[in-house]
This record gives sequence, C-alpha cells and structure tokens, in this order.
Amino acid sequence: MQSIKKLFWLMLIGALITPVVAQQQTAAETAASLRAKLAEAQSRQAELQQRLQELDEALKPENIQNSLAGVGSVHPEQLRDQRRRQLEKEKAGVNTQLEQLANSQRRLEKAIADADAAAYHQSATPDVVGGGPSASGEENPPKPKAKTARRRSRRSKSKKSNP
Repeated sequence: MQSIKKLFWLMLIGALITPVVAQQQTAAETAASLRAKLAEAQSRQAELQQRLQELDEALKPENIQNSLAGVGSVHPEQLRDQRRRQLEKEKAGVNTQLEQLANSQRRLEKAIADADAAAYHQSATPDVVGGGPSASGEENPPKPKAKTARRRSRRSKSKKSNP
C-alpha cells in the first residue's frame, strides 16, 4: 500500500514539475529570441547612424553644388534648394526611424529583463514547489545548517571546558 502511495506522489510531482520545465525552456527561448531582435535593432541603428552621417556630409553647400555640377540649368539656385530640401527630408526620416528604433530597443531591453526574470523564477519553482527527489537522486538531502550548528555547539562546549 505504501509503495502505491509513493508511486502516486511521484507521478503527481512529476506531472506538476513537467509543465514548469517546459515553461522554463519557453522563457529562456523567449529571452534568446528577444536578444536576437535587440542585436538586429542595434545593427539597424548603426546603419541608420551611418546614413545620417552621409546625409550631413551631403548637406554641406559645397557638396550640394558638386552633386549638381554636371546639370545645366538657367536657375541653378533652385536646383540646389530642391536638392537641399530633398536631403533634409531624407534626414528627418532617418532621425524619425532612429527615434522609433531607440524606443523599440528600450522596450526590447525591458522585455529581455522580464523574460530573464521569468526564466529565473521558473527555474527556481521546482525547488520551491518540488519536495520530490533532489538532483542527486536522494529522497531527503542533508541539511547543512544542522551540521554547522552541531559543529558550533561542540566548539563552544570545548572552549567552555578549557578555560
């Protein structure tokens, strides 16, 4: 009868722990996925910053003039203004993308922290809820605090007897 009860409890504990282990892998995988997205966002940010530097360089008056050097026109100042407006519009778009990317990175960093915390809590849950066999296979692992307390009490007794 006791072996049946033990088997029942082991099966119950196993059934409770299995979903937790699956969730732990899911949370860890989620964190890894979010880290990959963060790396992609950082890569995209570097590209956009490079493009922003290119646009800043292209917006210099001498570079605008050089870019239109081969174009003949009766009103070259209008062409220069048009080119400048086009570059400024593109620069504003890149700045907007950078702002959105920065917001996205902040959200990803928070989501990574949350996923890491969830994975940590899920990994700690079997130990707290468990009560089953430990990783070493022992039914009841030794309690180190009791051992330390015995050592301390022996030391204090020996010190008291040797004044």
